[in-house]
Amino acid sequence: MPVHIDLVSRLSRVPQTEYSSMSRNTQLAALGEPRRFDPTFRGPVANRSCTDVLCCVIFIILILGYIALGTVAWIHGDPRKVIYPTDSSGQFCGQKGTPNAKKAILFYFNILKCASPAVLINLQCPTTQMCVSKCPDRFATYTDMQFHYAFNRSYWEYYKQFCRPGFNNPKKAIAQVLRDEDCPSMIVPSRPFLQRCFPDFITRNGTLTVANKTAFKDALDTARSVTELRDAANGITGMLDAKEVGMKIVEDYASSWYWILIGLVIALVVSLIFILLLRFTAGFLLWFIILAVIVVVAYGIWHCYWEFTAHKEKPGADVTISDIGFQTDVHVYLQLSQTWLIFLVSLGVTEAVIILMLIFLRKRVRIAIALLKEGSKAISCIMSALFYPIITFMLLAVCISYWAVTAVFLASSGEAVYKVMSAQPSCVYANRTCNPETFNQTNITRLCPGAKCLFAFYGGESLYHRYLFILQLCNLLIFFWLVNFTIALGQCTLAGAFASYYWAKRKPADIPVCPVFSSFARAIRYHTGSLAFGSLILAFVQFIRVVLEYLDHNLKGAQNMFARFLLCCLKCCFWCLERFIRFMNRNAYIMIAIYGKNFCTSAREAFFLLMRNVVRVAVLDKVTDFLLFLGKVLIAGSVGVIAFFFFTRKIPIIQEEVPVLNYYWVPLLTVVLGSYLIAHGFFSVYAMCVDTLFLCFCEDLERNDGTPDKPFLMSPGLHRILGKPEQSPKKYRS
Repeated sequence: MPVHIDLVSRLSRVPQTEYSSMSRNTQLAALGEPRRFDPTFRGPVANRSCTDVLCCVIFIILILGYIALGTVAWIHGDPRKVIYPTDSSGQFCGQKGTPNAKKAILFYFNILKCASPAVLINLQCPTTQMCVSKCPDRFATYTDMQFHYAFNRSYWEYYKQFCRPGFNNPKKAIAQVLRDEDCPSMIVPSRPFLQRCFPDFITRNGTLTVANKTAFKDALDTARSVTELRDAANGITGMLDAKEVGMKIVEDYASSWYWILIGLVIALVVSLIFILLLRFTAGFLLWFIILAVIVVVAYGIWHCYWEFTAHKEKPGADVTISDIGFQTDVHVYLQLSQTWLIFLVSLGVTEAVIILMLIFLRKRVRIAIALLKEGSKAISCIMSALFYPIITFMLLAVCISYWAVTAVFLASSGEAVYKVMSAQPSCVYANRTCNPETFNQTNITRLCPGAKCLFAFYGGESLYHRYLFILQLCNLLIFFWLVNFTIALGQCTLAGAFASYYWAKRKPADIPVCPVFSSFARAIRYHTGSLAFGSLILAFVQFIRVVLEYLDHNLKGAQNMFARFLLCCLKCCFWCLERFIRFMNRNAYIMIAIYGKNFCTSAREAFFLLMRNVVRVAVLDKVTDFLLFLGKVLIAGSVGVIAFFFFTRKIPIIQEEVPVLNYYWVPLLTVVLGSYLIAHGFFSVYAMCVDTLFLCFCEDLERNDGTPDKPFLMSPGLHRILGKPEQSPKKYRS
C-alpha cells in the first residue's frame, strides 16, 4: 500500500502531456527508481546463484515432515474403519476371516434413539449395533414374538437372527430383555444403504409409509408414527435415491469408458490442430471464433424464445424447478417454461457482454491478436512446451493422491473407544470410558442395572489422537503449498523457455537446445526457494478462504446477521486478494526466470514494470484471456456436439455401436469437461507464452531505443502495435 501511494503521488505531480514527451529514463524516474541495465544482457541470465535459500531449506524439511506424517498416519490408520461399519463390540461387518464375514450389514436395535443421519453414519447412536446378513422385512415386536411363539416356533427363529449371538431364551421377560439389550424391542421393514439397515420409506399419494403403514406399535404397546422414524433418520430417503443414481452412473461409465476415451483423444487432436492453425491464420481464426460465438449464441437465444413461448401454452409447464426438485431425467426439466426462460436470460446476457466488449475494445482485440500471433511463432519454435502440462498433471496427481490417502488414514487413526451406556438417565457412569474386558468386574452394573460397555466410536486419549484435527489442517495447508509450487514450477519453466526465444537475435538459430529442459533445470537448481516462497503466500490465503467457508457453512442457521455480513465481506476480500497474488506471482516467476533474482525483488520489479505499462496490461490480462477462453469453449463445444449426437443415437452410421445407457448426459458431460481441461492445458502454455513475451517486450522498450547500437529484439509488427500508446513517435523513427 505505501508503494502504491508513493507511486500515485509521483504521478500526480507530473502532467500527462509533459509525461508523454519525457525521455524513457525520466519516465522511469517518475514511476520508480531509475534502473541500471547490463549492456551485455542477451536473455535469461546464465550465471546465477540460489535464491531464498532459507525458504528452500524450510520447504525441504517440510516435505520430509510431510512424508513422516503420512508414515505415522499409515501406521495408526485403518481405512477399514471408513469402508466397513462396526458393531457394538468394535468388530467390522463383512470383514473376511472374522465371525462377521457373512454379516455385512449393520442393524440398530432401536433406531428411534438415533437423533440424525449423521449420528448413524458416524456410528455414535446410543443403542446396540449388531452385524446381520439381511435387514428385517416386516413389522414385529418382542411381545408379539412371545405371543405367537407359543403356537408357532418359526416366529422366534426369524426374530432370533436380530438378537445378540448366543441368546436363545424367547421366554425371558420383556423388561429384562430390554434392560440387558439381548434383543431389539421391535423391528421395522428396512433395506440396506451404506451397509446399514434403514427404514424402507415409500411415499404413496403424498403420504410417507413403511410397508404401507403410517403407524405401528413398539414392545411396550405404545403407538408410534412413521414420521418418528423419518425424524430419527432424516434425509435417508434422499440418500437412498442418491445411491441409486450413483450406481447407475457407475454402470454408465463402465459401458461407455471406451467412447469417452475416444472423445478425449479427438479433443486432443482438435486442440493441436487449433494451435497449429493459430500459427498461420491467427487473425482470421480468432475473428472467426468471435463471430461464430456471436452467431451460435444468437441462434440459442432465438431457439430458447421459441421453446419458451411454445411451452407457455402447454398445461403443467408453469411448474417451477424448485417444485419438482432433483430429477435424474433431464427431459423433465426441458418440459418446463421456467427452464427455457433461464436459458434465454443467460444467453441474452452473454451475447450483450460479448458485443459490448467488441464495441468498446475493438482496438484492444487487434492488439491481443498481434500478441497471439507472436506467441504462435514462439510455440512453433519450442513445440516441446506444449507437452510440459503432462508433467504438471502428473505432479498434481501425486500431490492430490498423497493428500487424499493421508487424510483417509488420519481420519481412521483412532482406536476403539467404549462408553458406558445405560437406559437410566440417573446413572452417574453414563458416557464414561470403559474397558469391555473388565467391565463385569466393576460395580457399575450394580449401581446402574442394565448398563453396558459398548463400542462408541474411534478416537483416543494419546497426544497423537488429541491433535488429529490439527494434523488434518496441516495436511490441507501443505497440500495447498505443494499444488501451488507445482504450478509455479511450470510457470517459471515455460517463462524461461519463451524468454530465451524473445531475446534470441537470430530466431531460431540462437535459441538454446532443449530450452524447456534447461529452464526446468535452472528453476529446480537455483529457484526452488523463491518458488516455494511465492507458493506459501498463496497457500496461506487459500487456507484462510477454506476456514472462512467452513465458518460460513456452520453459521448458515445463525440469526446474527452482522456476523454473516462480516463473514461475507471477508470472503470477498480474500477472494480478491487471492486473485491479485496469483497475478503478481505469475509475473514474479517470469522475472525470476529471466534475471534469477529472489522472489521479493522480482515481484517488486514486475509490479513497477506493469505499472509503467498499465494500459497494455489491461489489454493482455483481459482481452487475450477472453480470446483464449473463446477458443476453449469452441473446442469443448464442438466435441460436445459430436458426443451429443453419438450418445443420443442420432448418427445413423454408428448407431448400433452406441452402448445402452441409463443417463446419456453422464458420458456427455465427462467428454465436455475433459475436452475443456485438455484445451485449457494447451492454452495455458499459450497464455504463459504471451505473458512472458509481453514482459520481455516492456523490458526491451526500457533497455533499447531502436538504434543500431541498441536495436529492438521485438518483431516490427509487435512494436508497431504495442509501441505506440506510450512512446514518442520520434524515438522509434527508423
